[in-house]
Amino acid sequence: MRVLGIMSGTSADGADLVLADLGGRPPGLEWTVREHRSVPFPAELRQRVLLALRGDMHTRALALLHHELGRFYAEAAEPLAGRVELAALHGQTIWHEPPLATFQIGEAAYLAEALGCPVVADFRPADLAVGGEAAPLVAYPDLLLYGEKGVRRAIHNLGGISNLTYLPGLEGEGVFAFDTGPGNCLLDEAAARLGLTYDPGGSLARRGRVDVEKATAWLSHPYFTRKPPKSTGRELWRLDNLETEGLRPYDLLATLTYFTARSIVQAYHDFVLPQGLDEVWVAGGGAYNQALMEQVRAGLPVPVYTFEERGHDSRLREALAFAVLGYLRFNGLPNVLPAVTGASRAAIAGKLCLPAAAR
Repeated sequence: MRVLGIMSGTSADGADLVLADLGGRPPGLEWTVREHRSVPFPAELRQRVLLALRGDMHTRALALLHHELGRFYAEAAEPLAGRVELAALHGQTIWHEPPLATFQIGEAAYLAEALGCPVVADFRPADLAVGGEAAPLVAYPDLLLYGEKGVRRAIHNLGGISNLTYLPGLEGEGVFAFDTGPGNCLLDEAAARLGLTYDPGGSLARRGRVDVEKATAWLSHPYFTRKPPKSTGRELWRLDNLETEGLRPYDLLATLTYFTARSIVQAYHDFVLPQGLDEVWVAGGGAYNQALMEQVRAGLPVPVYTFEERGHDSRLREALAFAVLGYLRFNGLPNVLPAVTGASRAAIAGKLCLPAAAR
């Protein structure tokens, strides 16, 4: 079955689209990536998404954004029309506060009409409804795509939020996943103070000095000592929630890079290394931030590779994972590991949206 996965993450910079051939049933999933596209948000749309992420948007504006994002996804996918049998749309998370709520926007009906095929969307509420964190959802696809017999591997995503999946081999038993805390979100927000959308390669952070005292204070946040399962979002990790007074722009970036790296390293030492670990594969935009990666590598006693260094494209990881989630949902198969999210049972997550002619 040819499935299109569409993902826009907490970095809020645009959408990744992955077209893949998927077949078989777990654990014998068969997969081949056919095409990948990255489509950036127009500047004005991105600013409105970031406004929504801060919780500073009234009802009418939020409703308009929900439909505008739906049209954006449809336009991004339209060149693939006629080649897609099923689409899986993550949407844009604008609020994540488990166990109370999780909220993704981007109306799926526009995508169903543009492609003329079923769309699976709104994946997270099903897991929340059975007591889970509704995140991370990609642990099961990670197991099916990247699990390897006899290898204890962590798949790490450095998006806006940093999260990891621990794969002890090929079996589901022992798999766990959680958000370690901030990834690129604070760095991007600090870069915006210099008129940029991100810190290219960590070059700006290298020009500053780390305020270890401030970073240590930030690392005392109780989220970091909470045991998995756990998840977080931009609701918590934004600059106005941190004490940054007195930090000049480059020093702020240097201190945030140090803080982000230390929070990741500490998560591995607290929760992953005691289980036994052979290697880490890193995907997401943060994999290209050399300053951040150097600090993560220096803090871990195992090899840390980018996806590219292991023969994969890091940009594909999350969109491909959601293509798998959609494929499983369409075939009526559980697609979330309850041990990962803390749910009472495995959810068949995602809501099906059909083209108008098929309803």
